[in-house]
Amino acid sequence: MLIPRLAAAGGSLAVVVTIALVGTLDLTVGPLRRTISEYALGDYRPVFDVAVVLLAAGSLAILGVLVHKGVARWRSVGAVALALWSFGLVLVVIFPKTNWAMGTNELSGSIHRFGSMVAFVSLPIAIIALARPWLRHHVWGRHARWTMVSGLLSVVAFMPLLYAIALSMVSDVRWWRVFPLGYIERILLAAEVLAVLVVGLWAIAASRVAPWRVGETSRITSAPSTTSSTTRTRS
Repeated sequence: MLIPRLAAAGGSLAVVVTIALVGTLDLTVGPLRRTISEYALGDYRPVFDVAVVLLAAGSLAILGVLVHKGVARWRSVGAVALALWSFGLVLVVIFPKTNWAMGTNELSGSIHRFGSMVAFVSLPIAIIALARPWLRHHVWGRHARWTMVSGLLSVVAFMPLLYAIALSMVSDVRWWRVFPLGYIERILLAAEVLAVLVVGLWAIAASRVAPWRVGETSRITSAPSTTSSTTRTRS
């Protein structure tokens, strides 16, 4: 019981620290019209790297608790997509975006862009897929509904980027010039980080469930628990 609780709390705390670190950079360094990844091209790269790695690690810790408690399966769409979100974040850290001021590094920049897209696309899929089976569950329904709402907000926040990319395909306008990319990226990141935090709160709640109740609350084994009253008393 203690390890899942620590993992859930630690994962959620890592998400909060990420928000604090990036928020501090935005408030003290800026400007907000530039993308968040540009922090990795200067003196603030350690802060950026720590923030993104914490977010990736925290997300995996939250996923581990959800799987351990039967809320998700490792091979489910939600679990795989949440793992891809973390994988994309790691790529963003390992491969910085192209630094045009210091000369081009197109390979690193391309991988960075790929990692960003994997992360931004995977997270809404993960959140919605994790929530959908539990929306009407008597125990996890409230957490699932809040999770679903946060996932849908992430989808809405992603729409401006999709519009910009689609517009660039039918016109001469570069997709990153359609909207102020820094502002759009921050709105999207805020929505997706909030979604991870909502799932983290779900994981914290799941980590408090006694082992004998895991089968009772799991949707996979939705039949009443066969655990005897004697065992429950001892638990």
